[in-house]
Parts: sequence; C-alpha cells; structure tokens
Amino acid sequence: MKDTMILKDGTTVELEAGASLAAIQVAAADRTAMLQVWQKLTEENLAEVQIKNGSGLTVGTYTNLMLVSETSTVDADGAVTTTYNLREKSAIEKRLDSVETGQKIQDGAIGDLGETVGAFAEGGEA
Repeated sequence: MKDTMILKDGTTVELEAGASLAAIQVAAADRTAMLQVWQKLTEENLAEVQIKNGSGLTVGTYTNLMLVSETSTVDADGAVTTTYNLREKSAIEKRLDSVETGQKIQDGAIGDLGETVGAFAEGGEA
C-alpha cells in the first residue's frame, strides 16, 4: 500500500513519494486525473492535512498549508507525474488571514447597523 495524503474534505490522494512537503509526488493516469487532484488542493482543503504511511499510520499532521507550485511530466503513455510543493503559512500570512476574517465580520455588523439606523430615520422600527 502507498503513502497517502488526506485533505480536510476527506479526499485521499495516493503518493508516489513524499519525502517532504516541498516534494509531494502524485501519479495520475492522464491529464484529466491530474487536474482533479490539483483542483482539490484549495486553501480550504489544505487547512488540515494528514500524511499516512503505507501501513495507515499517521506520520504527519499539518494545518494552514499553501500550494507553492506544481511541476508535471507526461509519459509517452499519457500518464502524468506531478510534484507539488507545499509549505506551511508564515506567521504573517496567518495574521493577515485573521485580520481579513475580522474585517468581514466588522463589515457585516456595519451593514446591519446602517439598515437599523435607516429604518429608524424613516420613522419605522428595526
């Protein structure tokens, strides 16, 4: 059995090699299959990742990963081998994510307040 990478949504990706996060290798039957894996490597799915060895034992648990790059080679038979370069978000990137989340909450509260004030100004009730 091969090593696997399990994404937050439960998607399991078989690994050809995974010596480090910067060199996760995945084999796909063709370009379409490769794209299906690549499309799963979203910010949301990379928020929680587990790496399991061939025996099913967890050998790594990661949070807040980012896809830095991917490099693919296509064999004569159409099979595609892709190396994904993943890394953990830096402290600054994590802080920025937190600020952006807080800003969205604040924007929503300001909008709600504006609607309430507008309703009172028109003589109605909120």
